[in-house]
Amino acid sequence: MSISISAVHVIVDDPEAAVGFYRDVLGMSVQNEVENGGYRWVTLAPASQPGIQLVLSHPKAGRSEVDGDAVAELLAKGELGSVNLRADDLDAVFDRAAAAEGVEIVQEPTQQFWGVRDIALRDPAGNLVRIEQAG
Repeated sequence: MSISISAVHVIVDDPEAAVGFYRDVLGMSVQNEVENGGYRWVTLAPASQPGIQLVLSHPKAGRSEVDGDAVAELLAKGELGSVNLRADDLDAVFDRAAAAEGVEIVQEPTQQFWGVRDIALRDPAGNLVRIEQAG
């Protein structure tokens, strides 16, 4: 038996701003866009791992009004967990992120005591994104 990761969902309040960040700053490509019930979700993937997709969706997409409001509240607080990525040129990614509108730099490139060199930032929706240097 084998199992693999196919998708990771990231909740965003502004899909256009989020697509701009994940596509234009991080270099992922849009794989699919779906509209349903007045909301849309966008699927992106990195060129190096096209089988692992990042799905951007609105807090209220597919949820009750009450649950959507609760998720939106957590998103506004930056409390929906994090996305962890790896880049082959961390400094180039950091430079692009630092210049991008709507991106908050949380941590500049830092050698961590556990052995990785990484950065931390918040995407335009406020999700924490950590990116480590590959290899």
